[in-house]
Amino acid sequence: MRPGDDAHAAPHPHHAPEELCEPALGIYSAALQRGYVTEPDAAGAPCLAPLGLLRPDPHNTGRLLPAPAAAALTRLLGPLARDVLERLASSAALVEALTPLTSISGPVLDTGVTVLRGKPTIQASVEEATERTEKHILTLHPGSKRPDEMLERARARAIEPLRRGVAMRHLYQHSARYNPNLKRYVDRLPYENLQIRTLEQTAERMFVFDRVAYISISPQRDVALRITHPALVRYFIHIYDVLWAGATPFGAPLPTTAPDAPVTAVQLSIARLLVEGHVDDVVARKMGISVRTCRAHIAKLTQTLGATSRTHLGALLVRSGMTETDAPDS
Repeated sequence: MRPGDDAHAAPHPHHAPEELCEPALGIYSAALQRGYVTEPDAAGAPCLAPLGLLRPDPHNTGRLLPAPAAAALTRLLGPLARDVLERLASSAALVEALTPLTSISGPVLDTGVTVLRGKPTIQASVEEATERTEKHILTLHPGSKRPDEMLERARARAIEPLRRGVAMRHLYQHSARYNPNLKRYVDRLPYENLQIRTLEQTAERMFVFDRVAYISISPQRDVALRITHPALVRYFIHIYDVLWAGATPFGAPLPTTAPDAPVTAVQLSIARLLVEGHVDDVVARKMGISVRTCRAHIAKLTQTLGATSRTHLGALLVRSGMTETDAPDS
């Protein structure tokens, strides 16, 4: 029986646009194994094409080719990850606005949220949480600057939990891959139970130790929230898992544009941020690179596209279509 026979025998089941029904999974799986699927078979799962899982075969009009599952997952998770980052940014702005009001006295309520002020206080609380952790440690680090002494302290804290069998995951930005200090940090830790991935953009610093979460709420990172409310901690773990699913393993090559593309994947990311209206400082912060490096990439984009000004560059970026969310590296 061909993959699409069952699908033709029954109406296509109703489901959300971002989901895959059972007939679609069967047809897509068969297409991956065979290398293609015929158009009559694919008709049994019309939800595959909108998700970009099948595309026309340029050499055979009667066939459709499957997109690699890993590439499709990365592309489909891109918008979801960006939505999570936007929500985190909104949450951080709300926390920053309301934190000054926490000193106003009122009824004492146990909200599961404690404000920690001063880096020594934050550090002591984090070290205590590390010692008590039994199952997992999740960390999210923005930017790419990791001083050697900071990473050495982090390495010393990580060894004992890893020896106890605690699962540890680190999320950095892509730019951190080029930090030699981070490479030494990774090389000097046991790999069992340790996983590291990087992603294009990330939110503010966040740690999760089993049932305790920490988020930084000041630019100097000298004020943080210690969160023990179970629902909030579960929410932060969910956000982390979404970002993790769209990230690239530390030892794997980064997603790139097509081999003949005139710009790099990093420049594509910068282009998208420029089209969204962000200034250089904001683009650099979101990408985890210096403003100087960011402007060098922008200059390369300007030269490649033949722009005569920033306004002209923006117009060319929009016209080129390279900033659309379905760009090759998204």
